[in-house]
Amino acid sequence: MSSPTKKPPIKFARRTSSGRIVSLSRDDDIDLGSHAELTSTSSGGASDYVNYTVLMPPTPDNQPYAAGPTTSKPHDLPPPNAGAKRPGWRGGGREEDGGGGGGGGDGAKLERRMSVMKNNNKSLLLRSETRDFDHNRWLFETKGTYGIGNAFWPQDDGGYDHDGVGMSMSDFMDKPWKPLTRKVKIPPAILSPYRLLVVLRLVFLLLFLSWRVRNPNEEAMWLWALSIVCEIWFAFSWLLDQLPKLNPINRAADLLALRDKFETPSPANPHGRSDLPGIDVFISTADPEKEPPLVTANTILSILATEYPVEKLSVYISDDGGALLTFEAMAEAASFAEVWVPFCRKHNIEPRNPESYFAVRGDPTKNKKRPDFVKDRRWIKREYDEFKVRINGLPDAIRRRSDAHNTHEERQERKLAKEKGQPLDTIKATKAVWMADGTHWPGTWAAPSPDHSKGDHAGILQVMIKTPHHEHQYGAPGDHPYIDLTGVDVRLPMFVYVSREKRPGYDHNKKAGAMNALVRASAILSNGPFILNFDCDHYIYNSLAIREGMCYMMDRGGDRICYIQFPQRFEGIDPSDRYANHNTVFFDGNMRALDGLQGPMYVGTGCLFRRFALYGFNPPLQSFCRCYFSYKHCHTSQSYLRRLSIFSLQKPPEEKYSFKID
Repeated sequence: MSSPTKKPPIKFARRTSSGRIVSLSRDDDIDLGSHAELTSTSSGGASDYVNYTVLMPPTPDNQPYAAGPTTSKPHDLPPPNAGAKRPGWRGGGREEDGGGGGGGGDGAKLERRMSVMKNNNKSLLLRSETRDFDHNRWLFETKGTYGIGNAFWPQDDGGYDHDGVGMSMSDFMDKPWKPLTRKVKIPPAILSPYRLLVVLRLVFLLLFLSWRVRNPNEEAMWLWALSIVCEIWFAFSWLLDQLPKLNPINRAADLLALRDKFETPSPANPHGRSDLPGIDVFISTADPEKEPPLVTANTILSILATEYPVEKLSVYISDDGGALLTFEAMAEAASFAEVWVPFCRKHNIEPRNPESYFAVRGDPTKNKKRPDFVKDRRWIKREYDEFKVRINGLPDAIRRRSDAHNTHEERQERKLAKEKGQPLDTIKATKAVWMADGTHWPGTWAAPSPDHSKGDHAGILQVMIKTPHHEHQYGAPGDHPYIDLTGVDVRLPMFVYVSREKRPGYDHNKKAGAMNALVRASAILSNGPFILNFDCDHYIYNSLAIREGMCYMMDRGGDRICYIQFPQRFEGIDPSDRYANHNTVFFDGNMRALDGLQGPMYVGTGCLFRRFALYGFNPPLQSFCRCYFSYKHCHTSQSYLRRLSIFSLQKPPEEKYSFKID
């Protein structure tokens, strides 16, 4: 029997008496004597951390007790708590163990715990996506622990804390893991004919190219050679395009499993508060004349009404044009959202873009159970019509307001010049753009001037809807005179208007720069671990689409997914689609095929990013994601993350969780 080698100490995080959690890395050796937090009197002094070590029992990929040609056995291990110290430990054990609890170790129990390693079933415990050993699953299935200092203490080792209340595995593994996503195989009856057709085309293509090479044109050799090179190149390009399509991938998500995992009451979450991570949604617009504010407002409303925890959702709009028209249109949208979003939640409206919802043909009362739906729908339709009138009337309102203020300013300047005896002909009044509160608009003016032109203006950031409270706020009878919101959550997600600063001499008129500005601004205000970006003419067609994307990010192995590209659906296009404007071949064919190679491209919109992938290092963890958002496997290299994962549902195209374009 080989003698056990010396085990390196493994330090863990400790909570000080002041409430701070001090991380003690298992890889870096921290000098306790020089660490002020660990040696201060308030934290209990360095004695709280001296000898605070653990012993790691061998998991199938961690066997520190092997030495030489022989292999250690479970009964060769020292007891789990030998040589370990835990402040406040009261377990009764042998006297020579210092009251550390536990005896010499139960060979049969350890034999059971290590059965996974002995049966060489390590491959069964590998993560399906990353092929890494899953320690959590191994601990759960074998009821193993990582020794003294772990969060879980074996029930038979005696008392625990001062209150003597025991702890069980259910306190930490109260919800067994369920897969949130799966790959759906395409039936061979669909793939086999296509594969056969590709093989036949390839055979005929090779025969044609061989005939072309063996039969040159002697009268025009240079023209023949050029055509041969082009034909071979196009054949090679066609082959590269067809090979990935031989094995496309369909993906499906389980929304019920996501809800059960993160939003169901449990001993660790008795109130059933959502543990889903925060998401920052970015919308970009540049010119209110080319991109009508009404379309942008509808996009904002569809995002504000999406089915996601309100306190975890933050919406940002980037106005690269710096136009007051866009600013006031967004203010009108935020005001209308106070009635539109609760209406959608009350009656489960789909889609939640007002313009698209009221344009849908068919019976609007289908599958609606509330008796007041018809009355509420008639009233909200009238409110939306008035909302459109206000949006469409904003250009004239801003112009009339600015003309009135400019005329008043000109009169004041003429009066002042007349009092000073200056000639009135030299007075030139500035044609400014005025806000509703009687101040100059800091962005772009209708008549460009220094510091107020499209490429030269100050930065603007305005929070239009504050961050909501984490507790639900339900409506009460009488809160609204026309619509009953009793029992409906009336909170709205945070909504922020951003217009980045622009100065002459810098090329900062691109969408990527606007996204960078939103990343920096959102890191200060909300710092959501995930980022979803849209164009201003896109909207969320199904309110559960964001939850669908989170199934992939939060699934086992999802910590290595960099971004998820959602498919797009299009409206207002010729039904025959004679010009392929639906992009069906691209989204439903090429992108699925490239997903098998982890190489689909980012199409510029409708993409869910992991903030870590954009930063290159971990963002500060928020309180709502402390339990599940772990970076222990992340590296500093961004190439470590998977490039993309695109999904599709086994439903008709009009029912897919996707984003549509007006």
